[in-house]
Amino acid sequence: MVELQHLRLDDARALLGRDSTLALPAIEESATTYLQCVIDGLCELSLKDALTGLSNRRHFHAVLDRTIDMVARSGDPALLLMVDIDHFKKVNDTYGHQAGDQVLQAVARALAKCVRPMDTVARFGGEEFAVILPNCHAYFGETVAERIRMTIQDMPVSISVGSTIRITVSVGGAYAPEWVRSTGSLWTERADIQLYRAKSEGRNRVFLDHQPEIFVSAEEKNMLFGHLALGEPAWIESVAGDPPGNHANGAAQRVN
Repeated sequence: MVELQHLRLDDARALLGRDSTLALPAIEESATTYLQCVIDGLCELSLKDALTGLSNRRHFHAVLDRTIDMVARSGDPALLLMVDIDHFKKVNDTYGHQAGDQVLQAVARALAKCVRPMDTVARFGGEEFAVILPNCHAYFGETVAERIRMTIQDMPVSISVGSTIRITVSVGGAYAPEWVRSTGSLWTERADIQLYRAKSEGRNRVFLDHQPEIFVSAEEKNMLFGHLALGEPAWIESVAGDPPGNHANGAAQRVN
């Protein structure tokens, strides 16, 4: 049995004390409960972005992998959105980095309010955010993406007393191929392509890679069918888009 006073918990307590959402019980109540709360609190902090309070990139990748497994097993649709603040460098250059931080925090709060509790919002890096929406059909995905764009477009951001600015975001999204065990990097790349389209066509726009337009890559094909992916291309084309046991119904999804 290790006594609490023999553990070096000062740094851990200091870290947890900076987060108002985490509260430690009185150490006198139960040493076991106290230590468990410290461990749980540190685990929670390790998955959060320090500035915005959203999920960090580590947590994002873990949720992304779980969502891919779910889509491969059940065929339920899932959407990944990449959200990037337009002209963010100009905000920093004009108003300073503190104002930039306030913009990031305001966007994070807006994103969290635009999605369901089951969805995951993460700070992907810099001024870019990611949103994972499991069990998300096409109409709902388009609605959420537009809600995000319009909410932020209409939201004044306070950067100092009596001073506000307006910002916009560009949104790109892609659905995970159903019944296919894809990878996080391939899914993110598809969403990034749509984000680039939104940026290149004027910003403050939404572009989604809709499910009927998704092409299963050679890498995904190989993960799904193994050596059969190279030996039976006609059969692959007939089943890649259909759930197991439903190969004869409907037009086949293209596989390229």
